[in-house]
Amino acid sequence: MNTPDNSHRRSFIGRMLALCAWPSIAARAADVPSDSAETMIVKLTGGKIVSEGRVKLELPLLADNGNSVSLKVSVDSPMTPADYVKSIHLYGPKNPRPNIANFYLGPRAGRAQVTTRVRLGGTQRVMAVAALSDGSFWSGTADVAVTVSACWDAS
Repeated sequence: MNTPDNSHRRSFIGRMLALCAWPSIAARAADVPSDSAETMIVKLTGGKIVSEGRVKLELPLLADNGNSVSLKVSVDSPMTPADYVKSIHLYGPKNPRPNIANFYLGPRAGRAQVTTRVRLGGTQRVMAVAALSDGSFWSGTADVAVTVSACWDAS
């Protein structure tokens, strides 16, 4: 009587166990938090110094609901072909995804100003980082107290 080779049986069982374990491994990988705001800013700037000033960030001191918080950011820049704001990046470190928004501008934008609404995951200090055409980076921050959080993190 022929019996299956034990090595084939063990290989088959090993593959089946690996296949069954795959969903739990994928679920654990999804629970890993995204990069921190600090890490994202270092990636944006390439390690260059971010100076404070030139960026004005306006948020309400108290937001009743984090689902829709008004925000205005402006950068002091002449917006000429020689000196302009290339981009503005918003970060909320307590959000599950700290990079809230990115806005790309050019000298034809006229003003380096953006008004929008954002979702916030709780009381926090929001930061705006502006990249200028001369390669410099400038930042501004604003604190906001959120009574009802909009972003939920399952962890």
